[in-house]
Amino acid sequence: MLLRISALILAATFTAPAVLPAAQVRIGVTVGRHRVYDRDHRDYHAWNSGEDRAYRQYLAERHLRYVRYARQRRVQQSAYWQWRHERLERERR
Repeated sequence: MLLRISALILAATFTAPAVLPAAQVRIGVTVGRHRVYDRDHRDYHAWNSGEDRAYRQYLAERHLRYVRYARQRRVQQSAYWQWRHERLERERR
């Protein structure tokens, strides 16, 4: 009996790290590191206060209500990153 319990605890110890990170990751968003993957441009962006401010500006310019980026559909996320990359290019000039 004790051997079975020990085996179960040991198995849980080894499988937990493989299962937990998968449960925390939403499509396109890495939770905990605050990095967001832009599929169209194939790059990562740090989601910080500056990025949140830009995202809110993007929504305001389009008269859209605020929805957390991670809750947006993929099409809206892609549209945001297209706008963001165009804006970054204009700022570099």
